[in-house]
Amino acid sequence: VNTRNHPLEIPPPSGKDWPKEEEENFFLLDPDRKRDVLPQPFRMINKLVMQVFESAVEIIEKREMLREAQKQKVQPIKCFPTAEFQVTERANCLAVSGEYVFVGLPVGLAAFNRCDFKDVCAWDAAKTEICAVHASDLGNQCHVLLAVDEMGLAWLLCFHKESFLLIKILNEVEDISQRSPCVEVVLSRGGDYAGILLQGNTKAWLEIYQLPKDSWLAEMEKNAEAAEELELACSERRSSCSSVVGTFLLQELPVSAIQADVKLDPPVLLLTVRPPKPITGTSFKGPLDALKEVDDGSMLGLGYNHLIKDSQWELQEAIFCSTYQEYLEAEGVTKEEIPRYATFHFLLPCRILMGPEVEVQPDIPVGIGVHWDGNHNFCLYLLNHSLKDKAGSDLKPDVVWPCAAPIACSAVSSCSRYLALAGEDATITIWDKHLGYPLSVTAILEERFIRSIHFL
Repeated sequence: VNTRNHPLEIPPPSGKDWPKEEEENFFLLDPDRKRDVLPQPFRMINKLVMQVFESAVEIIEKREMLREAQKQKVQPIKCFPTAEFQVTERANCLAVSGEYVFVGLPVGLAAFNRCDFKDVCAWDAAKTEICAVHASDLGNQCHVLLAVDEMGLAWLLCFHKESFLLIKILNEVEDISQRSPCVEVVLSRGGDYAGILLQGNTKAWLEIYQLPKDSWLAEMEKNAEAAEELELACSERRSSCSSVVGTFLLQELPVSAIQADVKLDPPVLLLTVRPPKPITGTSFKGPLDALKEVDDGSMLGLGYNHLIKDSQWELQEAIFCSTYQEYLEAEGVTKEEIPRYATFHFLLPCRILMGPEVEVQPDIPVGIGVHWDGNHNFCLYLLNHSLKDKAGSDLKPDVVWPCAAPIACSAVSSCSRYLALAGEDATITIWDKHLGYPLSVTAILEERFIRSIHFL
């Protein structure tokens, strides 16, 4: 029998029984390294070395990712000029049409051949500086040019067989004080239509012209045949003539005859588009006019206060401005101004404009798309309005595309099917004009203003 001589006591705790930091996660440790634990000073050094090693590996991985991303980038191709042509004066602008390059100079225009880069001819009859020029190929070696000079005059010219011919100054008036300068010109592809944006003292408007290019081509061809016959006759006379003076006169005769005989038809004004008016009060002159339009017999009211008219809006605005004038001046609140700049495009046929049953030529524009500065709407106008519609004071758009924010800029694809609208809220919307609904909406970063947009 075993007997205990001393009473049962609880043994004191010892350091061996205390849990260590490494033993808390013992199930994560490698069993083979259970007895290879370093003492405290070496464990700290090991930890620091491992941190340095891990940070070095992260730096190496980042550099490798950057190197791979750099390899995947497309290296831009450096393009060097293959040829050059010398311009006698400073070049303000240029336009390319067919085999020719038209350059706007401080005095007139110059035409260069793209094949041999030689100066073909120059036009300086007006002695004015050309600031912008647009050109379009009409075919049969004939080109139409629309240029704007420093005074805001829009010059419509024709270039045929290495010679310029002035057709008309579109915004020319007898009284210079009544002249409205041109700030923007657009030529449609193919030279069927031309548009100019004019600015007056307090207003702006668009003028759309139809160019009779068929009659121009017929007249040019007719005069070219006459010139060839005249030149042939002159060459026969030169062969039988021995006088130097007579030869000089016969050589000058065909050129002067050609310039005198060419008479081209002027363009036809189709549309005059003005900024849309803001929506205000009712258009009825009185309550009785409004009551006549009601079909269900309901009563709208007999007093003038039941309907808001334009005069009441103006009176209310005048009272508000006179009452809070000092606060409006402090805050810098100004009256809304009429838009003075517009962006417009010539549009090819589509279902939205013409409908599926109308037969038109696919390469000739049938309408224009316009948006004014600070306006939410993109307006579409048909180019085949009747004389009755043109006689009205304000031409109303045929189709209106509203946007959530004011339109900052716009672009039309080369096929004229897709329309890109960029708003002042940095949102780009791509519309399908054939189907009439948006294809995509992209929001750019905040506090970004889109100034221009283009299709590639």
